[in-house]
Amino acid sequence: MSISKLYIKDTKKTPEINFNQRTGQLVLKGKSIPENATKTYEPAISWLKEYIKSPKQETNLHFDLMYFNTASSIWMARMIRILSKINDREKLLVINLYFDMEEFDEMEEQDMQDAIAPVLDVVNEATVSLGVKIFGTDHTGARLKQKLILI
Repeated sequence: MSISKLYIKDTKKTPEINFNQRTGQLVLKGKSIPENATKTYEPAISWLKEYIKSPKQETNLHFDLMYFNTASSIWMARMIRILSKINDREKLLVINLYFDMEEFDEMEEQDMQDAIAPVLDVVNEATVSLGVKIFGTDHTGARLKQKLILI
């Protein structure tokens, strides 16, 4: 199975999924309120299971979602769980989370912990080094501020 890229165009209810094996950039962007989350995310899960067999030195998983529902968050946690099984402590998995700048500026310590909770759930079982970057963005999506959390 060739996994060089996975690209699924966004819709009004589903995010753009753009995974690139050569760069290690794995991007979900847009809205995620699918009527059938399994249909939306199963191709991404299958791709990730192949990707972890020969990952890049640094893998960046980007959740640039302006809105997502509970079903989507379950699939996002599955993605993190799969990627955390990259079996090499010398490799790095960075989870990138994007928030509107206003929301970012209002985030307190507990809000930050809540934002990275899906990552913390897999930390004990992870076989790869983990980090989380949290970005504050403006209405155009430009990154204005960031915080880095190494786990």
